[in-house]
This record gives sequence, structure tokens and C-alpha cells, in this order.
Amino acid sequence: MSNWTDVAAEAELFEGAGIAVTPLDQDIAIFKMEDGVFAINNVCSHGNAKLCDGFVDGHHVECPFHQALFDVRDGSVGCGPATEPAKSWPVKIENGRVLLDLAA
Repeated sequence: MSNWTDVAAEAELFEGAGIAVTPLDQDIAIFKMEDGVFAINNVCSHGNAKLCDGFVDGHHVECPFHQALFDVRDGSVGCGPATEPAKSWPVKIENGRVLLDLAA
């Protein structure tokens, strides 16, 4: 069963940058890339830093505190000091709106 939740307008997204959304009290960062829109946990798994504020290079976002890298496509760690991946959520775009499957 899916639980698609409207979280933002597609027009709010800019390629190579993240925005924060908080559906159902979840802190999630959404990133628009050349090949799609992706959503991962907004809080770094290593420290209390907001990934939406991090530098985006390719498919990776750099934590603004300790420079850990996370792949925005699946939340996997690209390099430490983080060792735990960031949770990721399925994303779809419908009628100009960004929807997340929060049940995934």
C-alpha cells in the first residue's frame, strides 16, 4: 500500500539544490537533478546537520558540518565520517506537484 503525500510544488525545486519539507513530522530533503527528483532524510546520520543546506556535486550532497557525502538517489554514504545511510523515499511528480510515498 502506498501513501503518496503532496509536499511541494515542482516550481520550488532548482537543479543542484535541496529544499526541506516536513510531512507528518518527517524532516526530508528534496533534490532536483538532471535525471529526476529524489528525497532523503534531511538530517545527517553522523551529526545534527541539515543536508538541504549542503553542497551538491553530481548525485551527492555534502554534509555542511563534517563533509560526509550522501547519494541523493538512495541515501547511501559516499564517504565518511558518516557510516549510516540517510533514509530515502520514492518520489513522483503529478500535475506540477511533488509527491512522496511516506509508507515506503
